Amino acid sequence: MTPDPFIETRIQHQRTIGGVLFPAVLSPRPGSELDLVRFTEAVKARKPQLESLLGSSGAVLFRGFPVLGALEFNRAVEAFGYEELPYVGGAAPRTNVVGRVFTANESPPDQKIPFHHEMAQVPEFPSKLFFFCEEEPKCGGETPIVLSHYVYERMKDKFPEFVDRLEKHGLIYVRILGEGDDPSSPIGRGWQSTFLTKDKSVAEERAAKLGMKLEWMEDCVKTVMGPIPAIKFDQTRGRKIWFNSMVAAYTGWEDARNDPHKAVTFGDGAPLPSDIIEECLKILEEECVAIPWKQGDILLLDNWAVLHSRRSFEPPRRILASLCK
Repeated sequence: MTPDPFIETRIQHQRTIGGVLFPAVLSPRPGSELDLVRFTEAVKARKPQLESLLGSSGAVLFRGFPVLGALEFNRAVEAFGYEELPYVGGAAPRTNVVGRVFTANESPPDQKIPFHHEMAQVPEFPSKLFFFCEEEPKCGGETPIVLSHYVYERMKDKFPEFVDRLEKHGLIYVRILGEGDDPSSPIGRGWQSTFLTKDKSVAEERAAKLGMKLEWMEDCVKTVMGPIPAIKFDQTRGRKIWFNSMVAAYTGWEDARNDPHKAVTFGDGAPLPSDIIEECLKILEEECVAIPWKQGDILLLDNWAVLHSRRSFEPPRRILASLCK
């Protein structure tokens, strides 16, 4: 029997949560001599085991494998066999690199991107995310991750009335989009790339399918999404999760067009309490794991289980991403 080419390893910054390593880290077995073809074949052959590991940990970091650039990363993603999710309705400015691979959020390096579940502000969101480090940062630039059910449990314990209200009313997200992309903004995706069209009527159709309302203004459009749930139930794991972009919107959806304090409200339109938002941000930081990127790293996240963010960095840094249904 061929030995498993993947071995679980321990690295600095990992945490043990509930008896499980977070994230799980896989490296090549010494002597396995994996090239890209053997790596992708091993992924296909061991997909059930890899999915089991992702299910238990919520995140899997592949480190030390022969994936050097966007083309190889695209082949690695395709080896898992997940269906691609088109990036429709998301806020981040991104550029398609090759195949199903895009740049991660292209906002300036001095800006932090707060914790969020990917596309939690729209009804159709990815179930899994891949990130790839094509060029590691000179300094900073980690992608911190945190288990969503732990955040829910801590918030429920500390602010039960607030969480009850969230569960009852959900959240409304409001964002103003320009026509084209604004790479200086963490939410600078224009309406044409958000809805993948230059036709306003087509944009309205696609927005309606997402349950989103559009209000056209002179040189931009106001998008209103919700109310949508802020707390979801993870059927696979049988637990509630903190599935929202509340902190990200309230603290990070800021640019020339957008006031972050108006970007998200309770589902009944009432404003959110800033002191509780700040406490939630502290909890996210306390519970998170931030592993410095190394060139060639692939990080697979279960978007149902894990929130992620981005720390500011000193260039260069190039992280690529791929979203899966």
